[in-house]
Amino acid sequence: MSSAAHAAVVDAEYPGTAVERMLNVQQRVRSLSPAELNGDWNEVRRRLLWAGGLRDLTSAMPGRGYTGHSFNDFNHCDLTTMRDDVVGLDNNGQVEYVAVNNPLGEGIRIASLPELGPGGSWTTCMMGCHHPTPRDVAHVQFRSRIAFKLVWAPPIFTSFVLVDDSGALLAVGKPTGNLPPQRERVQNYQIVRGSKYATSAEEVGLAGSPGSNITRAS
Repeated sequence: MSSAAHAAVVDAEYPGTAVERMLNVQQRVRSLSPAELNGDWNEVRRRLLWAGGLRDLTSAMPGRGYTGHSFNDFNHCDLTTMRDDVVGLDNNGQVEYVAVNNPLGEGIRIASLPELGPGGSWTTCMMGCHHPTPRDVAHVQFRSRIAFKLVWAPPIFTSFVLVDDSGALLAVGKPTGNLPPQRERVQNYQIVRGSKYATSAEEVGLAGSPGSNITRAS
């Protein structure tokens, strides 16, 4: 399917999804090498931002494109690609434990890299994703699928998986250096425990090494 055709595709279940952008993000994720996924966490995080179509803006003001929190806490680990016409949508109290309005549009427009296709990218809040029909910011506020979710693997939480909207494995990493605090990594997994998003993380954790006997989505 051509780029123009992908751009014209509307996801019937989640019509806020920027489909072309989502597919291009997933292609970038699959292109990440072991060195890029297993190196120093600060560099790994920058590559995840690049793969997701986001700039590394650690000096920007929150709400003005700041992405220093992205993948660095338990919650902002959903890489969401949303259409231009939903970027400015507010939460309106729909997602539990999230700011009532949660206006993200300006930051999304500033931080999003244009080369991955129409729409924008953002690391949205994971809370609520454990429901059979996810009740998180991506699926409710933006009516969008996620391109990928980062989940830290139990029981030691030093490896992570990247999974798509269906929970299928895209990539595995075991970074070094100054990782997010242990409590953040544990809580990140606890949010998805019992859901389709936990399965690959649990398999990787049990395998004991990144990618051992794990099948990735093609």
